[in-house]
Amino acid sequence: MAQRFAATLHEIYESETDRAHRFRYALLAFDLFTIVFVIATSFVVHTPLIERLDMVFGVLILMDFAARVYVTQNRARYFRSFATWADIAAMISFIAPLAGEGLGFLRILRTLRLLHTYQLMNRLRQDFTFFRRREEVIVAAINLLVFIFVTTGLIYALEHGHNPNIRNYADALYFTITTLTTTGFGDITLEGTTGRLLSIGVMFFGVTLFLRLAQVLFRPSKVRFECKDCGLLLHDADATHCKHCGATVHIETEGQY
Repeated sequence: MAQRFAATLHEIYESETDRAHRFRYALLAFDLFTIVFVIATSFVVHTPLIERLDMVFGVLILMDFAARVYVTQNRARYFRSFATWADIAAMISFIAPLAGEGLGFLRILRTLRLLHTYQLMNRLRQDFTFFRRREEVIVAAINLLVFIFVTTGLIYALEHGHNPNIRNYADALYFTITTLTTTGFGDITLEGTTGRLLSIGVMFFGVTLFLRLAQVLFRPSKVRFECKDCGLLLHDADATHCKHCGATVHIETEGQY
C-alpha cells in the first residue's frame, strides 16, 4: 500500500503521463483560485468562515509541500530555492492566523513556479497552439502580473491596518500602478520611514523592471519560428536569415516589410 502511494506521488509530480498533467492543471487552478480568494477577502471583515477556509487552504498547501519534499531527489537544493520558502511563508499565512493574511500574496509565486516547470510548459505547447506561437509574450504577461501582484501585496501587508489610505488590495494596487507608471497623483502615500523606504524601493527597482516586462510584452525580443533546415526555433523579430545555419526564414513579422 505504501509503495503504491509513493509510486503515485512520483508519477503525478515527476512523470509526463496524462494523469500527471491533469493533476498539474488542477494544481494550477487551485493556485489561481486561492489568489482570487486572497484578493476578495481583503475587502471584507474576516469571519470565522474565512478563517476556516484559510485553514483548509493551508492544510492543502502543506500536503502539496510535503509531497514535493518526499519526491525530491536533492532536498538540500530544494530548500535553497526561493520558491520553496515562498511556499513555506504561504503555508504559515494560511494556517496560523497570528501571521496575518498579508503574506498570502506570496501564493502567486507558486503559480509562477508551476508555470515555469518543464512538464507543464511542454504540455501547454502541445495542447494550445495559441500558447505555442506566443509563449514569450504570455510568459512575459504572467511575469508582469506576478510582479504587480507581489508588489501590491507587499504594500498591503505592510500598510494595511495603520495607513487609512490602504484599506484593501484595490487601494494598494492603485498606489502600485500610479507609482510604476510614474503617474504619481499623490492622493495615496505611504506613511512613516518604512513607507517612504518602500516607496523608494518600488520606484527604484520597480519602474525599471516594469518597463522591461512591458517592453517584452508589446515587443518580444524573439519570435518562435522553426527553421526548415536546422530546426532552430527562436529568431530575432526582424530576422530574414537563421543565425545558426544561414538559411532564409520567412517570419510573419514586421521584418518582412
